[in-house]
Amino acid sequence: MKTIDELLSEGVAGKRVFVRADLNVPLDGTTITDDGRIRAVLPTVKALAEAGARVVVASHLGRPKGAPDPAFSLAPAAARLGELLGADVAFATDTVGESATSTVAGLTDGQVAVIENLRFNAGETSKDDAERAAFADQLAALADVYVGDGFGAVHRKHASVFDLPKRLPHYAGHLIATEVGVLKKLTEDVKRPYVVALGGAKVSDKLAVIDQLLGKADRLLIGGGMAYTFLKAKGYEVGRSLLQEDQIPVVTEYMERAEKQGVELVLPVDALVAPDFPDLRTKAPANPTAVAADAIPADQEGLDIGPETRKLYASKLADAATVFWNGPMGVFEHPDYAEGTKAVAQALLDSPGFTVVGGGDSAAAVRTLGFDEQAFGHISTGGGASLEYLEGKTLPGLAALED
Repeated sequence: MKTIDELLSEGVAGKRVFVRADLNVPLDGTTITDDGRIRAVLPTVKALAEAGARVVVASHLGRPKGAPDPAFSLAPAAARLGELLGADVAFATDTVGESATSTVAGLTDGQVAVIENLRFNAGETSKDDAERAAFADQLAALADVYVGDGFGAVHRKHASVFDLPKRLPHYAGHLIATEVGVLKKLTEDVKRPYVVALGGAKVSDKLAVIDQLLGKADRLLIGGGMAYTFLKAKGYEVGRSLLQEDQIPVVTEYMERAEKQGVELVLPVDALVAPDFPDLRTKAPANPTAVAADAIPADQEGLDIGPETRKLYASKLADAATVFWNGPMGVFEHPDYAEGTKAVAQALLDSPGFTVVGGGDSAAAVRTLGFDEQAFGHISTGGGASLEYLEGKTLPGLAALED
């Protein structure tokens, strides 16, 4: 895989460089509530602009249905990119139409433009190879060189991620090069003890990575909504907690495998429960109760790991040489259910080992809860991409850059 460093050494002055970024930021109306993904692509965009490239930044945002939708416009992201760069950033109001063509044509050396949401064109996400290829051909007309730096999208076989690199000289940006380097530390010659903390809502989202990690990790810590399927598999009452009953046989098999393979699979020993899901809009007091994991009342719902589990998980992370964490331990968006996620984040900070926060809600939690991002070994920008890499899958966006 060629990197941006090689591209810069070859010279980019005057060249139109298409940067496939991940500007898929959360929005409250037109207000960006977390600009982490924009900041993640800054090193690549800055380096190209300073080297005299004419930089064309492209991304998706949300899930529009293949047609323009003002609610998913990249205009706020383009404006924020300009603020972070300290320079004007031109914005094209379409992807490959008149506005994109004229905006790119109007760039001078060192200038940056953002084109509108790629998913406003049905060809971006089409499962039809010909339709995707046709859109990729149109995108290719906007550039001389391709730089892939949208790690959060590399697990998608989309036109701008998979098809476009085949049409232009292609390189990995600083972010993708960093992300791949980090993931190799989690899969090749891993320093031990290797501890993985997994949370989030659905156990079905994590089964494939658990399957892979049972042969690689020394310890698996399970939290979040997914933990209740494990607890149910142990025969515990889980009340109204999130439960995927159809996954109980698989979870049971994984627990048995973990025991046979000497992998320590650690489940919550207590939980914070309440009769109702909290109001995340007003964050009204929820007044949860801490109960043992095997004593969740039938009319209550588990919403965070309890105080004893926090201590237990911190102790299981204390001697780790390598840590990967993906998924919050509870409904961290509400202050009454944020302590479990805070405890795991703090345990990572206290760990002497190499710590990786695996993107998605975990990365959002780190920022929302006020932790210093620089204190972690690495915070990934792609939760789904990170997990699929750890599952051993071939990621289309990385494969396209390696060709």
